[in-house]
Amino acid sequence: MIVDCAIYRDGRRTEGPQDFSDALDDVRAGGGFVWIGLHEPSEKEFAHVTREFALHPLAVEDSLKAHQRPKLEVYDDSLFLVLKPVVYEPESDAVSSGEVMVFLGDSFVLTVRHGEGSPLAAVRRRLEQEPEMLAKGPTAVVYAIADATVDHYLDVAAELQTDLEELETEVFSPDGGGSRNTASRIYMFKRQILEFRRATVPLAPPVSRLAGPGVAGPGLPFVNDEARPFFRDVGDHLARVNESVEGLDRLVSDILSAHLAQMSVRQNDDMRKISAWAAMAAVPTMIAGIYGMNFEHMPELRWTWGYPAVIAVMAVLEAGLYRTFKRRGWL
Repeated sequence: MIVDCAIYRDGRRTEGPQDFSDALDDVRAGGGFVWIGLHEPSEKEFAHVTREFALHPLAVEDSLKAHQRPKLEVYDDSLFLVLKPVVYEPESDAVSSGEVMVFLGDSFVLTVRHGEGSPLAAVRRRLEQEPEMLAKGPTAVVYAIADATVDHYLDVAAELQTDLEELETEVFSPDGGGSRNTASRIYMFKRQILEFRRATVPLAPPVSRLAGPGVAGPGLPFVNDEARPFFRDVGDHLARVNESVEGLDRLVSDILSAHLAQMSVRQNDDMRKISAWAAMAAVPTMIAGIYGMNFEHMPELRWTWGYPAVIAVMAVLEAGLYRTFKRRGWL
């Protein structure tokens, strides 16, 4: 459905037709641009928008189906940008992502939002309070959305860093590292980082292209040259996010390796203790087994002190084995 449809001239929102077709005709005749926001439109709802704005069918298909990687496509009449805003859910310590598709044309910006975690109303309100930025045209809207998305990446990265520190403390605590759920928690945390990476890493090339000509390629149509430095700032923030994500991924892999090593060491300790106790139990078992055999002619069978002597020998041997294993750290 259409969430909002507004006309902007000279950096300020102005009154105009509520129908987006009339609004588009109005700005093309009198200047300015129109910003239309949609939330999870159906194919039927989006068909009329496609005809009015002459959107490319491939971009329309991506907008309806969602589940796209961040990317930037250049078509004859518009640019198509895909962003993946990320939301951190503190109740479950989980990361979820939505999608925002942005169509940028000569006199319009069309945003298509999927998911509840990427509202654009706050971005619109903040941008309307900055007429100087809004006066740069539709490019300002694209910058504001990208900037808000990347800035929220920084917040999510900070939350994940806090969770990782707590997980690290648990793994290296005297008792916590042996918990059955520790390995599953580490694995689930790695899945959260993977979900985060799918949103941040592929966004770097599109932001570089928006920032201007250079090694990333020639300049893009429909992008105001005055806004390019702002996209470079977004690119700097995104680079910090990607560095943070790479660091988190390496750390959680190291923590998983350390946890597995701890578990292996503890299993070896347990096996040594079991082996030591088994060796100590084998000595009296062997002696008792010998004297339990039903042979008629065996030494000490009719000796009065035979039984106490055998018990004493067992006790001495057990004490000697215990001291030996204890000194070597097996017990």
